[in-house]
Parts: sequence; structure tokens; C-alpha cells
Amino acid sequence: MAEKGHEFLARIGKTRLRPGGIEATSWLLEKANIKNDSKVLEVACNMGTTLVHIAKKYGCDVVGVDLDEKAIEKANRKIKENGLENRAKAICGNAFDLPFDDESFDVVINEAMLTMLLGEQKEKALREYYRVLKPGGIVLTQDVVLITDNLDRAKELRVGLSRAINVNVEPLLSDGWEGCFESVGFKVDKKIGPMTLMSIPGMMKDEGIFEALSIIKTGLQEFNKEYFQRMRSFMMDNKKELGYICFAGRKD
Repeated sequence: MAEKGHEFLARIGKTRLRPGGIEATSWLLEKANIKNDSKVLEVACNMGTTLVHIAKKYGCDVVGVDLDEKAIEKANRKIKENGLENRAKAICGNAFDLPFDDESFDVVINEAMLTMLLGEQKEKALREYYRVLKPGGIVLTQDVVLITDNLDRAKELRVGLSRAINVNVEPLLSDGWEGCFESVGFKVDKKIGPMTLMSIPGMMKDEGIFEALSIIKTGLQEFNKEYFQRMRSFMMDNKKELGYICFAGRKD
């Protein structure tokens, strides 16, 4: 089975696998007003980078869920390495059927996953986040946004991105994304910016200069080069029409 883009990037050393990187994540967390008694859930926590950051910065309880058992192992290893076992944990879980009671969390964060859900699956996941949020709770997401007025061009971009990262994805236009959140009942703030995932300045900001150079060097090794260049070329060649979109959605 072909290696998925986020799996490939993790294998070559990238720790932040989000379209807007640390800048977008920071904007989201500023909107959340997290305190040390907040209950936070990260859906699709992957290797636990954001989860650990939240637990360390805010001193709150954080639970991460992901379908990938290997990612969960890495996340729990990272939690242990940072001495956060009393505040954080990662478990296997499905975004469509979260193993938590209604109104259990103050914050749900879900980055770079809704893009991978097709059709009505986006709203299905958002309804589940709405269910587990307390009244007044907030959902935080960042995903890929298409910046074009041409629907045929939008379709081309979806097909091209899916091929570039070996995952069938469905990023939306800004209005389409906003409609998903409003249909579920969230009142949203949003932020749009350039995709930084594969740009050199973006990687340096997300990972640090030496780590970014190491990722690039590994990506250009013979057995990684074709995939790395294909992914990076598509994102750089279409950078004016591919961006990130963040939503901070409040539950009444």
C-alpha cells in the first residue's frame, strides 16, 4: 500500500504535520483561553506534538485520540519523556464515535484531518465534537483551503493534492468550510493564510533551522527523492491557490 503523505513526512523527521504549521496552531490556542483546569481533547493527535505542548504550557489535562496505533505509541512515549503522565494520555479512538460522555471537554482540537474526510463525513465528525463539548466550549481546527473562484480549478486542485500525498482528500473553499461548521451549530472565527508545510521558511519556523535542513537532506535521499519532490513541487507550484484555514467554533 502506498505510503501516505503525513506518514512519509513523519518518517523523514517532520514533527509538525499541519498546513499552517506552528503559526496557525498558535492562533488557535490563543482563541481557546485554556486554563489549568481545562479539559482538552485532541482528535487525530498523531505523534502527540501539540498534545504535549498544550499540557506543558497550560498545565491542564489533555487526552489525545488517533486511529493509528503506532502514532499512539509515539505520543505516549513523548508524554513519558516529558514527565506528563499525570496530565496527558493518548488512546486509540474514532472521530465519528468518540469514547467520551456528552459535554466532557472545554476544548476539542483537530488539525489537518477534516480535509481527509469526504462529503458529509466532515459534518459527521463536527457533530461528534459538538456532542462532547461543554456548553460554551470551543472546537479548534486547521485544514487546507482552496483559494479560487473557479469550481473546475478547485476540482483539479483536489485531484492534484490527492495524487501528491497519496490520500484521497477534499479540501474546500472558504465558504464551504464555514458552511460545515455553521450547519452543526458552531459560531466561528476564522483565519486564512499561506500553506507552509513544505516551504523551507515554514519548515525552519516549525522545526528549527538544523532540524529543517536534516528533513530536507533526508527527503532528497535517493529512495525518498521522488516522493519528496513531487509533494513539494505540487504545493509550491500552486501556492497561490492552496492555503490553510483555521476555525475557532464556539458551542452555545
